[in-house]
Amino acid sequence: MYLPQLDHPVHRFAHRSIDFSRQIAVMAIINRTPDSFYDDGATFALRPAIDAALLAAEQGADWLDIGGVPFAPGPALSWRDEADRIVPVIAAVRAGTDALISADTFLPEVAAAAIDAGADIINDTTGLSHPGLGKVVADRGAHLVITHSVAPPRTVYPRPTYGDVVADVADFLRLRVGLALELGVGADKIIVDPGHDLNKNTLHTLEISRRFEEIAALGYPALAAVSNKDFIGETLDLPKRERTAGSLAAATLCIMNGARIVRMHNVPESVSAVRLIEATMGWREPVYLKHNMGESNEPSRAHSARDVHSERAVRSDRRG
Repeated sequence: MYLPQLDHPVHRFAHRSIDFSRQIAVMAIINRTPDSFYDDGATFALRPAIDAALLAAEQGADWLDIGGVPFAPGPALSWRDEADRIVPVIAAVRAGTDALISADTFLPEVAAAAIDAGADIINDTTGLSHPGLGKVVADRGAHLVITHSVAPPRTVYPRPTYGDVVADVADFLRLRVGLALELGVGADKIIVDPGHDLNKNTLHTLEISRRFEEIAALGYPALAAVSNKDFIGETLDLPKRERTAGSLAAATLCIMNGARIVRMHNVPESVSAVRLIEATMGWREPVYLKHNMGESNEPSRAHSARDVHSERAVRSDRRG
């Protein structure tokens, strides 16, 4: 497993800290859009969006990514309309959880409103296409995700071509990180994302996944947004609803190559996969120990720590 040398492994957010040298964050996805990539608008209404975010936090997500505009090509949405979609969700969710919250936006005005409502992070999938966004983030002391994408926001980018896709992506991220630093964003508040599938074909994205170590080696916590994407569907010939196993495999591959945040739709499965990796690395203890820990190995009946505690309580009552 590749362990990246992070310049600032501990990132301190408003409500919690994460040590990316020993932790992998699971980012849940909440899209308040009528045409979202995965859920076809299931969380477009305000209450379903809030409920989905709070449920993801209950299921163990460390980070909630809330967006109001898809990355896919389409008509522009005014900053006020975009803010109207995500700011009420952010405010309500912030009141109910200390999980990290990011606003998925590339507009400075939306970023400002989102941070003021309680967002910790701005997740910019356009790689600072609007430099003013970096200034907003810097002025408010928030975190920034810098993502590789080369087309203007929400435009078509046919037949993307790269000399060496991983080297080109890494060079782009270095330049954009430099711009963010010039705008005043702290080095300890920057996260990088190579942009799986964004202005890239499936072969490009598979190459990035295989060589993710080169992205992680930039020295900033690296995000892998792989969940249910087209590269998984094309590789396995599966529709979106049948890509969970492929998504978990892709996330695990990126983690083994240095990713420290994974952006996922299927939260319980993703949390289980990540926690097992952390325990295997010695970064966290198992929730309980029972198997081959006594004089005899009883048939395994307990399926959780709660079950173990219940069994102990029953035995104690019987003895009493």
